[in-house]
This record gives sequence, C-alpha cells and structure tokens, in this order.
Amino acid sequence: MSLLAEDTEVADLGLRWKTGFANLGPAFFTELRPTPLPDPYWVGRSDAVARELGLPPGWHESTNTLAALTGSMPIAGTQPFATVYSGHQFGVWAGQLGDGRAIMIGEADIASETGSEGGLEVQFKGAGRTPYSRGGDGRAVLRSSIREFLCSEAMHGLGIPTTRALCVTGSDARVRREELESAAVVTRVAPSFIRFGHFEHFAANQREDELRSLADYVIDRYYPACRTTERFNGNAYAAFLEAVSERTAALLAQWQAVGFCHGVMNTDNMSILGLTIDYGPFQFLDGFDPRHICNHSDTSGRYAFNQQPNVAYWNLFCLAQALLPLIGDQEVAVAALESYKTVFPHAFEGRMRAKLGLADAAEGDRALIEGVLKLLAAGKVDYTIFWRRLSHHMADGNAEPVRDLFPDREGFDAWLLLFSERHAAAGRAQAADLMLKSNPKFVLRNHLGQQAIEASQLKDHAGVATLLALLEAPFDEHPGCDAYAGFPPDWASTIEISCSS
Repeated sequence: MSLLAEDTEVADLGLRWKTGFANLGPAFFTELRPTPLPDPYWVGRSDAVARELGLPPGWHESTNTLAALTGSMPIAGTQPFATVYSGHQFGVWAGQLGDGRAIMIGEADIASETGSEGGLEVQFKGAGRTPYSRGGDGRAVLRSSIREFLCSEAMHGLGIPTTRALCVTGSDARVRREELESAAVVTRVAPSFIRFGHFEHFAANQREDELRSLADYVIDRYYPACRTTERFNGNAYAAFLEAVSERTAALLAQWQAVGFCHGVMNTDNMSILGLTIDYGPFQFLDGFDPRHICNHSDTSGRYAFNQQPNVAYWNLFCLAQALLPLIGDQEVAVAALESYKTVFPHAFEGRMRAKLGLADAAEGDRALIEGVLKLLAAGKVDYTIFWRRLSHHMADGNAEPVRDLFPDREGFDAWLLLFSERHAAAGRAQAADLMLKSNPKFVLRNHLGQQAIEASQLKDHAGVATLLALLEAPFDEHPGCDAYAGFPPDWASTIEISCSS
C-alpha cells in the first residue's frame, strides 16, 4: 500500500527497483517516508557510484533529483522503510536499536558486467526520525556526513570492502549536537546493510521463525555455497557462520595493514557481508601507536587500534550465540568460529608482505614484519608516510628519506639490512611495483577532512571534490598534490571525534 497521496509529485531517477529485504515482511521493518529538509544543495557526489548504480548521464542536474536525495521528494518505484535490530554496544547488551537515522529507500536492480542481475540497496542517513530513533532527531550533521562520504569512497579506493556513498546533500536547517550545526543527508549504497544486530534482535526475543527467515534470506542471497557444502555435515547455518567469520577476518586484516581505526565496533555496526560499515569516529593512524583510541567517547579503550581483531572475534561470538538455535549444537558453532583465528593472521601477514614487496612467503617474514612495527611504535613514526617512502626506496635505492623518520637510526639500519637481504634474490623493480600498489600515498587523515568540512560549512565544497579525486586513486602520485600526503599539522592531534553526529 502506497504512503503517497495521489497528487504527490515524485522524482524518477531512471532506476529499476526490486524487493529484496522487504520481502521478509513487516516484522523486520517499518514503512515510512523521509522527513523533508528545506532548500537542499549539493555538497559532494561520486560519479563512480552513480555509474555502478546505472544512473543516467547528467543524473544530478535535475532539481527533482536533488530534492529526492535529500528526502524532500519521493522517488518513483520505492517504498522506504527503517529496519529493526538490537546489539551489544561497548560490550554491553543494549537491547532494541534499529535504524534511528537511516531509511532504506529501496534496492536498485542493476546488471553486472557479466549480464547477470544484481541489486544494490540505497539508504538515506540523516533523513529524519524513525520508530527506532530512541529520542533522537533522526538527522545527521554536515561534518559527519562529509566524513562518511569521503571515507566510504576512500576505503573503496584502497580495495577494502565497504559500503559506498553516492552523494551528500546539505541544508541550512539547524541540528543541535554539542552546538547548532547544519543538517545533511548521505545517500549510502551497499549490496546489503544487514548487521550482526539483526540476528541478535530476533534471537534475543526468542523469535526463531523470524531468525530462520532472516538467515535463509541471507544465505540464499549472498552465501549460496553454504547450501551445498559438506562442512559441518551439511549444516548450512554453521557454514554461514564460518563464511561470515572468514570475511570478517579478511576485512580486519586489511584495516590493520592500512592503519584504519573504526572507533565503534559495536555488534550493530558489523556487516554480515564483511563490509566496513557506519563511519562514525574513525581515523587513519598518523604516528603509529598500536594503542591509539580514535573515539573520544571510548574512555575504556575497548576499541583501540590493536584491540580491533579481538573485538571482531568477540562480535562474531555474539553472532554465533544468536545463530545457535539454528545451528543446534554449541560445539559446532564454536568450531565454525575457529577459522577466524587462522584466516586473520594469515591474511594480515599476506597484506604486510605485500607492503614489504614480498610476493611469496619465506621463513623469517613474521620477524621482519614484527620488527618494523616495533620500530614504528617506538618512534611514533608516521605510518602512511613510512610505507610510501619505503616503497620509493625500493624503486630508487635512496634510504635517507626513510631513515630520517626514525629517532633510532641504528635500530632502523639493522632492520633495513635484513629487509635488503630478504630482497637480494628478487628484482627491485618488481618489488617496488608491488609496494607502490600496496602502500597508498593518500589516506583520509582527520585534518584533511576537517579542512574540507570547515570550507563546506561556508558553502565552498571544492575541498570535498579534491579529496574525493585523490582518495578514489590513493596509490597514484597525483603531481601537484603532495601537500595532501604530508605530515599532519600539530593541531591535528587536538581534533576530537566522538559518537555524536
């Protein structure tokens, strides 16, 4: 049943829409419409995501499109809704949560390059209150929206699984957080926004029928191999848990290798597809500090950088508990989790070997990796700049720019000798090429995001566009843009990012 009056004007984005998650039924969501924002304007747009969705050329030129992607005009063919889920927040059961600021617009029906049909869910973040807003206003502010937009695309540019962002639209409507700020909406895109917390919700409420329906939907849609595997005597739900564990392990290996801190790894912020999801108080490391806490709200350090792999496993254990009624045997559920403990270290070492230009494994590689990480931590050496300079050293043989980063020159020289000996039998050019493709020149540092935000608050969005262009291709040199790859200014350490948004 449509929520629209017959004379309501609608925007046609030129997309075909299909029903995926919505087929599960009303126990899983509440239908509602976004709340309009006055006088919307463009802040940032991703042409790459537009192409992936299949939006037509010039898609952004219509005022109707701008209004639609701010939640102020319905989109033809869609029936928006907000989903319900529960979860553990900072290690404590929080009960029912749900999409408090997110509204699912629908699933765009797209054709892949192979000609097969697929779907991408389109979701607005910040488009108004939902039944799950828990006293909040359902809005997002410009600063957090720009950060999510840029980081979604930055992670994709780095090759890390992530939700994507089509655009940010802004409005002069005011939203109160610590102070009055302007409102914005992020249009997010992903194959699915289903989280661990969706399963926890129905398990906690002993609604096994809905739990089974959700698991069957996700398995049949995204993990069909679990239906035919011989693992766990053909137990598809255990195989599903194992597959999610392995995807999550691979994701965490990529986070740790690139120096990415998520900041709020609650179970409701964990993707069932192993995607990076919910960009709140995130940060890419500046000086390497394994104990770094990027979330100002995280007073206990639960989500410190070096704790992320363990937290991911803890969250998977919560998912296992939720799936236990379907798996039927606790020992089988525990066995399904075990692959995380082997996949993560193997994947992490593989990522680190690539950063070191090592195409194959050899005895002593782990010591080489651990050795350089200890040196980086001891000197609080800038993580991204070190790896990029080491890559150029492999290309041109000049070690001085790398040595200059370390207070302990002797310690680094000793490590560099081991590193050089490891490469003695291989060609430097091949190693340098691998390193330059594995160690980005550009990451979304907090101060770069802050500068773009401050300019956008004055209606100058050029900085957002510039950063987007760099972050979409972070391994390229981008001549003339070295300032975006330099050391952070002193004031960068004073930036505080919290769960408030």
